[in-house]
Amino acid sequence: MAGRRPLHRSAAGAIVAILAIVVLAADQFVKYLTIQNLPMGETVPVLGRFLELIYVRNPGAAFSLGSGVTWIFTIALAVVAGVIVWKSLGVRSRLWAIVLGCLLGGVMGNLGDRLFRHPGFPVGEVVDMISMPWMMPAIFNVADVFIVTGMISVALLVVLGLRLDGTRERDHAKDATTPDAAAATAEP
Repeated sequence: MAGRRPLHRSAAGAIVAILAIVVLAADQFVKYLTIQNLPMGETVPVLGRFLELIYVRNPGAAFSLGSGVTWIFTIALAVVAGVIVWKSLGVRSRLWAIVLGCLLGGVMGNLGDRLFRHPGFPVGEVVDMISMPWMMPAIFNVADVFIVTGMISVALLVVLGLRLDGTRERDHAKDATTPDAAAATAEP
């Protein structure tokens, strides 16, 4: 990525929007197929115990925690989606645009369930179907995959020092050590 010019804000915004729509569509399509084709609560082995499909409706958060306060998750998802859209307005980095687009699509997938699925607005149950019992006892969906990988990617980009505008922290550190910057910060 070194030497690449930053994206124009409209190009970055287009990447975020397109990826969010693609991830949201993929998530909702898999949920539709799950509802139409899988029996509720029955395990369907795909790759033995490595990968299984189990159609469940989750009224809570991860591991069905907080099922009595689903409306709080709806508010949290809406706030997160709003923050992602707000942060996307200043993005000029290709990597950040990709990560934020995928993360936004995942958040919107689960938010859509909370808003429009049974038992109704704003306490809808999220449709989950993917199980990997060898790894963890959770059942999750496509949106969850993008949310988790998106958050891991955000952490990595922050640790690596890549800013939303496409510059790196180390570039700003060099600027602060140049003679002009040192003279500007020196006390008279």
